[in-house]
Amino acid sequence: MHHAAATGEPAQGTASPASDPVLAGYRRSIDNIDAALIHMLAERFRITQAVGEYKAKATLPPADPEREKRQIARLRKLSEEADLDPEFSEKFLRFIIDEVIRHHEKARSL
Repeated sequence: MHHAAATGEPAQGTASPASDPVLAGYRRSIDNIDAALIHMLAERFRITQAVGEYKAKATLPPADPEREKRQIARLRKLSEEADLDPEFSEKFLRFIIDEVIRHHEKARSL
């Protein structure tokens, strides 16, 4: 008697993830969303790079703590409205802001 697990075949009554059309559809959507996120982040960083260059020329500080606070509060509210964990969205935004500030400080030192 051979077992499905031993042969690498799916157990009777279940489909393997690779051949499950519902899962494949979800995964295509996730892949599309991931691609859109990457393009949106790239565009965001392209713009913040221009801001960093402008701030360096205008001798403005790389960080703007008041704006950061407003942005975080704004995104926390949007997250709640969208049923997204506000803690996650704040961590995500903080990660992006820290990276932008790092870029701005680098631009300032050039």
